[in-house]
Amino acid sequence: MLHAKGPLLTVDVGERTATETEIDDLLAETVGGRATATALAHERIPFDAEPFGPANRAYLSTGPLQQSQMSFTGRMNMTGLSPLTEGLVSTNAGGYLSRNFVEAGISVFEVVGESDELLAIHVTDSGVEFEEVPELEGATVPETSDYMADHHDLGPEHCIAIGPAGENLVRFASVMTFDSRAFGRGGLGAVLGSKNVKCVTFEGDGDAAPEVDVEIPNPPEMDIHREAATSDDRMRRQGTTGGTEFINDNFSLPTRYFEEYEFEDADGIGGNAVEEKKYKKGACSACAYACKLPTRDEERGVETEGPEFETVYAFGSMHGVGDIVDVMQANELCDNYGMDTISAGVTVAAYLASEDEFGNAELAQEITEKIARREGVGDTLAEGVARCHDDLGVENLTVKGMEFAAHDGRVLHGQGLSYAVANRGADHMYAGMLSLEYAGELDPEGTLGKADVLVDQENHNAFRDTGIVCAFGGDYVTEERLETLFDADYEDLLAVGKRTIERERHFNNQRGLDSADDVLPYEIPDLEEAVAEYYEARGWNDDGTVPETTDAVASSGTAVPSDD
Repeated sequence: MLHAKGPLLTVDVGERTATETEIDDLLAETVGGRATATALAHERIPFDAEPFGPANRAYLSTGPLQQSQMSFTGRMNMTGLSPLTEGLVSTNAGGYLSRNFVEAGISVFEVVGESDELLAIHVTDSGVEFEEVPELEGATVPETSDYMADHHDLGPEHCIAIGPAGENLVRFASVMTFDSRAFGRGGLGAVLGSKNVKCVTFEGDGDAAPEVDVEIPNPPEMDIHREAATSDDRMRRQGTTGGTEFINDNFSLPTRYFEEYEFEDADGIGGNAVEEKKYKKGACSACAYACKLPTRDEERGVETEGPEFETVYAFGSMHGVGDIVDVMQANELCDNYGMDTISAGVTVAAYLASEDEFGNAELAQEITEKIARREGVGDTLAEGVARCHDDLGVENLTVKGMEFAAHDGRVLHGQGLSYAVANRGADHMYAGMLSLEYAGELDPEGTLGKADVLVDQENHNAFRDTGIVCAFGGDYVTEERLETLFDADYEDLLAVGKRTIERERHFNNQRGLDSADDVLPYEIPDLEEAVAEYYEARGWNDDGTVPETTDAVASSGTAVPSDD
C-alpha cells in the first residue's frame, strides 16, 4: 500500500531538543496523515494529560499524495488533545504548506513540552533552530508572517502560526497557515499557545532526503488534475456558499442561535452575494479546481479569503446578519486573530441571544475581538458555549463541548446521529451524512437503519484525511482511483480508517467518554436505538467503549516507537 515516507521529528520546546525517529513500520500500517498522527497520539499522549499541560502533544502530518502534483492534495493534518472537547481531535487545512513540509524531509512533526519564552521553530532538511521571539507577543497571524518574511525570507506558505487567540488559550483557537487557511476545529491553536510556540516554518530543497520520495501512479494523477481544471462546477465560482439558498429553502439554515430554521436574508449572504465580491481566483497548492474565495469590498475597505458556507452561517444567519460584507469582516477578524469561525461565531451568537442583540454586526465583531484577547466578557466566551452557557442563560447547544456546524441535525437526522457519535462532537466533516441527505440518496427523516452507512462514511473520511485528499475532490478521486493510487483494495483503505476511528474512541474512553456523551441537546427520532445500532455495527460494547481485543487497540504500540 502506498504510504508516506520519512522520520518523525519530535521537538521538545522545554528542553530545546529535536529528535528524529524512524517510523517506517508505522507508516506502512497507517499510510500517513490522520491515521499516523492518531496512532502516535494514542501511544504518546498520556490518557490523563491536561490539554494545556506540557504532556499534551500536537502532530502535523502529511500523506503520500502530498508528493504529487495532483489536484485536491494541497492539504495537511493536525492532531492533538483538544482543549474544547477534552478528547482527541484531528483537523486539516489547505494552502501551500504541504510541499514545503515534504521538502524538509519528514513525515510527521511532533511538539511536546512547554517553553518559558515565546518561540519560532525553524525546520529545514538540515536541522532545527529555536528562535525566541518576544517581539511577536500579541501579534496577529499576518504580522507574524510578515516578520518571518522580513527576517527569514520565508512567506506564509512556509508557516504555521497562531494569533492572539492561541496565545490567550481561547479553547477554539486555530492554527493558521498561508494567513487564511485554518486547522480550525478543536482548539489546537491554544495547544501551541500553551507551549509558547508562536510559529513553525518548514523549508528544504527536497534533494537532501531522496529516501522520502513516493512514486504516485499516473494515471490517474494527471487525469484527476485535468478534470479538475476543466470542471464547470459552481463550487469553483462560489465555493461552499453555492448551496446556501438551497439549504435555507429546502432544509434548514440555523438562525438566531437556533431559534429559527430559516433565514429571511439568506440571499444577502449566499453564493451570489459572495461571488459578487470575489475579485480573483484562489486555490491550494497544485490544485486546478481553484474553489477558494478571495473577496473584497472597496467601499468598506475589507479584503479576506472567504467567507465559506460555515462562516456565512456562524456570523450571518446565526447572528441575524444579512450583509455579506459584515460576514467578510468577521471572517477576517477570525483569520487574523486565529480562531475557528464556527465555534467563534456560534459562541458570539449565544452572547447575542443573551443580550437580545441579534442583527447587531458591529457588536458581534467587537465581541469577537474581545474573545481573542480575553477582555471583559470575552474571557468568559473564550471558554466556548459548553462552559459559558450558564453564565449567559442560554441552552448548551453543543456535542462533546464542540459547537455545531451549519448542517442541522434537527432536519437531517442521519447527520444528527453522526454528530452524536462522532469522536470530536458536532463537526460536519467527520462523516458527511449531510451530503447524502441533501442529495436525496438517503432519506433525511429518521435515524434507524443508517448505522452501516454512517460507519462506512466515517471510515472513508478517516482515510481521506490520511491520504490526504480534499473533501471536495470526491467526484474526481473516486473509490476506483483511490485503489489505483494507493495500490490496495478499497476495503483495505477503509480498514485503515476503521482503525483510526477505534484508536480515537479508545483514547477518549480512557479519559472517561462513553455512551453518556453520545447524545444531542435536542430530540430526533429513535436516537438512543440508532446509537445502539451504531455500536453494534462497529463491534463496540453497549456503553460505547471499544473492546480491548479490537485489532487497533490490541496492536497499538507494536509499530509505534516510545520516546521515554
